[in-house]
This record gives sequence, C-alpha cells and structure tokens, in this order.
Amino acid sequence: MKERRKVLVTGGAGFIGSHVVRQFVRDEKYYVVNLDKLTYAGNLENLKDVEGKANYKFVKGDICDPDLVQKIFADHDFDGVIHLAAESHVDRSISEPLEFVKTNVLGTMTLLEAAKNLWSQEGRRFYHVSTDEVYGSLGEDGLFTEKTSYDPKSPYSASKASSDHFVRAYGNTYGLPFIISNCSNNYGPNHFPEKLIPLLINNIKNERPLPIYGKGENVRDWLFVEDHATAIKLIYEKGRIGGTYNIGGLNEWRNIDLVEFLCDLMDIKLGREKGASRTLITFVKDRAGHDMRYAIDATKLNKELGWSPSLKFEEGLEKTVDWYLENEEWLKDVTSGEYMNYYEKHYSHSDK
Repeated sequence: MKERRKVLVTGGAGFIGSHVVRQFVRDEKYYVVNLDKLTYAGNLENLKDVEGKANYKFVKGDICDPDLVQKIFADHDFDGVIHLAAESHVDRSISEPLEFVKTNVLGTMTLLEAAKNLWSQEGRRFYHVSTDEVYGSLGEDGLFTEKTSYDPKSPYSASKASSDHFVRAYGNTYGLPFIISNCSNNYGPNHFPEKLIPLLINNIKNERPLPIYGKGENVRDWLFVEDHATAIKLIYEKGRIGGTYNIGGLNEWRNIDLVEFLCDLMDIKLGREKGASRTLITFVKDRAGHDMRYAIDATKLNKELGWSPSLKFEEGLEKTVDWYLENEEWLKDVTSGEYMNYYEKHYSHSDK
C-alpha cells in the first residue's frame, strides 16, 4: 500500500471532532493522530469503533503545550492539520473568558508556530475549523457569506475571530498554506448535553424543566454533524488553499419552534400524551450579548465542491433522538462524569 497521508486532528475526541476522525480513519489512505486534552467535552467513548485501527493513534495533550506540539509535528511529519480543538460554550465564555483566550487563541498560535517552523510548505495544509458566530448577528433578512465582515459579540466568538485572523496572518506573512471554514450550529449523536438539543432531549426524557432564553425567538441554522464532517473532509481534500468556506444546514429555526417540535417528537417516541412535554418549557432571563439570528449561505461550497446537506432538519433530529434513546448508557456516563475514567481504563498503560 502507498504510504498513508498523515493528518493531525486536534480536539478529535469532542463532538464534531469524533465524527471527523471516524471519516478519515475509515479512509485507508490516511493515518490519523488525534490530539485531545480530554476536557469535560472530550470523550474517548465516542471513538470506540476506531480506537484499534492500525491507521489511528490517540495522544492526550494540550494544544497550548509548545514542547508537546513541536514533538508531535517532528515525530509524524504531518501532511496536514485539521484544527477543531476549542472551548465552545458561549455561556461559559461569559463567566470564564480567559480560558477561551488561552485555548482558542494561544492554542491556535502554538499549532501555527509548529507548522511554520517544522513544515516544508509545499503540499501541506492547515485547516482551521471556525464558527458562524464570528460574523455577529443578523436581522430578519440576509445570510452570512464568506465576505461578511466580522462582528463577534461574545468572548467565545471574539476568541474564534482572533484565531481566524491569526491563521490568515500566518498565511499572508509566512506563506503557511491554510483553509478556514465557518459552520452553523451542529447537532447529532455524541453531543455533550450542555448544548441545547441534547440538553432538551435529556430533560424531556427525565421530565425536567426546559430552560429557554428570553421568548425563544432567537433563530439558528442547524447542521447535522455527519454532514459537517463530510464537508470538512471534502474541503480538506479539494478546497482552495487560502480559501474560506461557509458550511450551513439550510435549516433556520426559531428556538421556541425547535423546542416545541422536539417536545412533540419525544412524546411520540416515549409514548406520552401529545403536548405533555411542552408543559416543561420554562422561559428564563436572556443571556448577555445574545445574538438574534445566524444563517449561513453555503452557495460557494456547493458550487465549488458540490456539497449540500444530506438531511432535512426534521430527519436529522429524529435520527438524533433515536440515537440518544438507544444509547442511554452513554448519556448516563456523560452526565455522571463516569466517561472521564475511560482514558485511564483503556489508555494509561498503552503506548497510544
């Protein structure tokens, strides 16, 4: 077999990262090194189906550790990086902004420095995965395009905007071959239950209150995580160096409409009386700096690379609900913290 292409995926034990890692490991032409700090949102149980593959290696470590990052780059001579490691929860960024600066800005800088210092640039690519939140908030009309000006509103989005700028700066200043994508809200299997949809599924199942900010009128564009992972692989392989691609699900929903739809779907799945779960909806004080609407225009990605979402939101949401109901042990381990013992059980005495 021809020598495999070596790819470093950062944050590959997280929600989106685990789906990306699976896509690349299942393609035999790649050798994947997964670097993850295993914070509360990193879960190696997400990758049980690929952890024994010959073309996969897990490394526990922090992207902010320059010695470790330099060593990994030197040891493996990567053809490319797919950078997904990030602090990503907006609410926590409001209470702990410095943690977001450290990981999202300084961590990205550490990776960029290693790539700049240890790569010969030809044939390489540094793929930075970002968010639509860097663009700020939309009114009732319009969509975010790749040319939309940055206007971040939260510490999280400001940290991601800063990392985007540094990636482009390294491309312009040092010739580092980069690609950036900005995606809309992801949903799907393996999502840590601090995020809206898995939180709602878990709370509905256990008949707990469903906290909704403000009046629930904020609008989000929802992207099924497997569609996102497919887009990332496509962009990594065929995207234009120096290019930016927006990845959106073409699924705009008001939060309250999403919650009510999910309540009704869960009532069906759980055999409850119609409307029972809607009584759990509880409106809470809106969070500071809450953007009203995000919506992505993914036309460029479709025209240049032929990507489009494979699922409508209703289909993807039903698949997501089914996954959570069929994987109660996973959800139990995550909500109890038991999943954090997985590394010690399976990796602490190995060379991975």
